[in-house]
Amino acid sequence: MNPNENTSTRKNVLLFLKIKGPQSTKELAAHLEITEMAVRRHLQSLELDGLVESRMIRQPMGRPLYQFNLTELADDVFTKNYHTLTLDLLQELADEVDEELVERLFKRRNDKLIHKYQSSLEGKSLHDKVAALTEIQKKNGYMADWEQTTDGDYLIKEHNCPIAQVANEYSYACQCELNLFQTLLNTEVERTECLAKNGNKCAYLIKKEHILT
Repeated sequence: MNPNENTSTRKNVLLFLKIKGPQSTKELAAHLEITEMAVRRHLQSLELDGLVESRMIRQPMGRPLYQFNLTELADDVFTKNYHTLTLDLLQELADEVDEELVERLFKRRNDKLIHKYQSSLEGKSLHDKVAALTEIQKKNGYMADWEQTTDGDYLIKEHNCPIAQVANEYSYACQCELNLFQTLLNTEVERTECLAKNGNKCAYLIKKEHILT
């Protein structure tokens, strides 16, 4: 079987469940025009990935019926244009009031993030703070990792930016992230690469000897 066909069928299963809601193996097979055995194979793979779940429905007579539906995790598979709405709203604010209001909104969001995460990093060594902050960013969709350099400094790398479209239009978003890192780590942080400036990733160099007082 062509691997592309396998991927396409998998996507079609997700799309059909998104549009029609819970479906049985038989219903999916009829729509996709493949065998029920093939449908079960795709459903098993999707269940293992946490994208599909099944439930048993007891029938008045005969064997129980199993229906399959999308999980909350599967919702992230489908395209959303939240960034378009966000950019439109920010532009409206800038036009109707002023650009400074937009910057204040970014700062307010940044302050909330600091308040949310600061207590979980307090009392930790710089090494443990870097590891914890990287884990926070990873959970927030930044595909982050970190390493310690030969000089003993630290480097946090983000290979994805969930707010890339916003950051491309408003550089203050990037400045807020830099400020967030510096505040949470309580040390000097330098951005050495930026996705919004055509970099391959966002990279932050954390100097071990520049602890803020």
